[in-house]
Order: sequence, then C-alpha cells, then structure tokens
Amino acid sequence: MKGDRVEIVVDAGDTTRTYEVVASRAGRRVETAVRRGVVEVSEVTRNGSVVRTARFMATRVLALVEQPVPREDLSERPLGEDPKA
Repeated sequence: MKGDRVEIVVDAGDTTRTYEVVASRAGRRVETAVRRGVVEVSEVTRNGSVVRTARFMATRVLALVEQPVPREDLSERPLGEDPKA
C-alpha cells in the first residue's frame, strides 16, 4: 500500500547509516527477503514487477523496521455504513 515503508539501519564501520524504502505510489508495496547472507528490500507493483531494490550484507544490518500504513479494518464496520463517509 502507498506509504508503507521499511527502515534499514546498517553498520558503516565507525558509525551507522539509515536507509528507507517507501511504497511511493498507490498499489505498490514493500517486500523484504533474506537470501544467502543478503538482505533485500524491494518496492513492488501490483503485478509483481520490481521498481527498485536495496541490498545489504546481512552481517552489517543492525535493524530492519517495517512500518505499514494503518489500514481500516472492514470487519469492524457496522453493516450499511459507507467506508468513505
């Protein structure tokens, strides 16, 4: 969903660096994967095409914080109530 974001804090030797990957448009999402010692964070479209990817060595990643946009839970809404009202 637009606005979803992932913050990555990386050890850069004598300091830390923070990177952020954000779902910048409607219908896009942010996916994370850890494969073969590499942390990969990608912005993906609805049909699964990767827009951009950030890759980091897993041994250097200090924190990976996923921050989803709050979503309205449709199951808690009274019947007949308009979601856009």
